[in-house]
Amino acid sequence: MTWSTGHAQEEQESSEVYLEEYTDEFQENFFEALKQKGIQNYDRAVDLFLKCKQLDPSNSVVDYELAKAYVLDKQYILAQEYAIKALNAEPTDFWYLDNLLSVLEKQGVPWDAIKEQIPYSNGQLKQNLALGYFKKQKYLDALNVLKELGDSNFAMELTSKIKDSLEHGKKSARVVVTKEEPQTNEEDPIAEYRDQIDDLLVGSNYREALAISKEALDTYPLQPYFYYAYGAALNNTSNANKAIEVLESGLDYLLDETDPLANLLYKELSKAYTNIGNTSKANEYLNKIKSGL
Repeated sequence: MTWSTGHAQEEQESSEVYLEEYTDEFQENFFEALKQKGIQNYDRAVDLFLKCKQLDPSNSVVDYELAKAYVLDKQYILAQEYAIKALNAEPTDFWYLDNLLSVLEKQGVPWDAIKEQIPYSNGQLKQNLALGYFKKQKYLDALNVLKELGDSNFAMELTSKIKDSLEHGKKSARVVVTKEEPQTNEEDPIAEYRDQIDDLLVGSNYREALAISKEALDTYPLQPYFYYAYGAALNNTSNANKAIEVLESGLDYLLDETDPLANLLYKELSKAYTNIGNTSKANEYLNKIKSGL
């Protein structure tokens, strides 16, 4: 499960597809663990993920899920151990890095304390780190990382967003494509992606939408629509847990909650939480939906 950007290489597309090569025992334990985590039975989820780890010791997805479950169970030292293992296995995976940042944040542990334990020289990892800091509104930390990346398009675009956020005191700022003259979709690759993905989602072609939306998100990781699209595709290909992560990340890139895209994200999040049996969170997002948008 890797994220290239733009944002990494190949992340877990759908749990069913990803796990086809594994034993029935592994699959049963893995999916039951996700279910138990979704209903906040974290001890049971950890036990089941550890069984998966015994069956497949080198599986980085299990390390990632163990780290998340340990965080929820407030066992932060173990969470950090597994988060580092996952990131070392897949250094370019954004979600693995973002998870490690969250674990460190919970403990008040600085990044420098674990920097030597990961392949920090990896350029994609640094991009992901800058983006992770931006999501958490740690703008100065993000800028410091961006200085190490030189004058790439990614660095310039994220620096612009950070400066705008600092100036206006906003949680995040949307990327706006500005040109002297209006563009047709043929000249605007973002609009081309949106049109293509819209057609696929409307036509319920979720497998194809999954691939295209991931490609779009990899290429334009600061565009909130692509988080919605990728999350919707994941949600409709039996991967609600991954959909939740992607969709909730998309909320970080909205200018404000009056954006019509917010309702789409809330609806999809409500559906995803319903799919994993967490009705409380499903209703929470359902209640956020605003009429008239």
